[in-house]
Amino acid sequence: MSATPESGEVHKRTHEKRDGRKLYLYGWAAHDLPVTAELEAASPPRPHLRWHPLRGEWVAYASHRQERTFKPPAEFCPLCPVPEGGFPGEIPFADFEIAVFENRFPAFHPDAPPPPLDLPLRGGTATGQCEVVVYSAEHGGSLAVLPPERLALLVHVWADRYRDLLSRDAVAFVMPFENRGEEVGVTLHHPHGQIYAFPFVPPVVERMAAQFRDAPVLADMRQSMGEAYDIAGNEHAVAFVPPCARFPSEVWVMPRRFHPGPWTFSDEEAFSFGALLGETVARLDALYGRPMPYICCLYAAPKGEDGHFHFHVQFLPFLRTADRLKYLAGCEQGAGTFLVDALPEQMAARLREVTP
Repeated sequence: MSATPESGEVHKRTHEKRDGRKLYLYGWAAHDLPVTAELEAASPPRPHLRWHPLRGEWVAYASHRQERTFKPPAEFCPLCPVPEGGFPGEIPFADFEIAVFENRFPAFHPDAPPPPLDLPLRGGTATGQCEVVVYSAEHGGSLAVLPPERLALLVHVWADRYRDLLSRDAVAFVMPFENRGEEVGVTLHHPHGQIYAFPFVPPVVERMAAQFRDAPVLADMRQSMGEAYDIAGNEHAVAFVPPCARFPSEVWVMPRRFHPGPWTFSDEEAFSFGALLGETVARLDALYGRPMPYICCLYAAPKGEDGHFHFHVQFLPFLRTADRLKYLAGCEQGAGTFLVDALPEQMAARLREVTP
């Protein structure tokens, strides 16, 4: 299924799965295909939280996630469209543009039960939501090869999910993200990302929010660093290697104008931002001539922080050479201090020079 945003209108169709989970189908064209074969209903999840007294943060426990799908062959991929008479999947339609559904194996859930009563420390209810965002009906591909219209649609999808999830009383912060590559633990190869709606503001994001409350730190850094660290850009967005990069070819993408999240983008800004995300991934792939394994995180304002939190995307790549991974070992995991082998300004120059 392919369509172009000639009208500028995003169509959304809602489907309720057998177990009550919601599936949303987004497209530049209205989706009206009939339902085909769907997976059996999932067991009710029972996640909960426990407080870590030394780190001062919540840890989420979701033992049912041990049962999640692990590297199935392509013909049994649960994220592929399901033709009439085909193998059941999470998206029971023969085609779609972008699909979002509530995760079958969530770490947070709107109806999460209370924590066990016999815990020797503080417990909490893992209220929230986890969703899967499927970028395309095609089993292969990546952000690097999606057409600009699809990338723009993805930005609109993120904006819609932000608006929906942040409107809920139990949600404090929403983070779309993508894990790419088996090197970072990916178990489904169909191009997709996820969205987590947290009942609290995670510690990394709380520290960001505190910095933004004090000053426009991201805009200030951009002004002081000039264009020496830029790798690509357009009228509305810029991609650059931050001078404080913790990963060898780390890249951030941000709108040139202040936005708390993509829900305040114009249509032109959504198109430009999506196109730059695709180019960024293409440059990372071209750096070593192979798909770059990475974690990509979208950082938008937590609830109540819209006035100062500057939306941006961080790509955290895991290759330090063509055949060597960046491992998070003793110093990073034990102390939280990153050791980086490549200077950010050198990596920026290399990423500027590659042909995406």
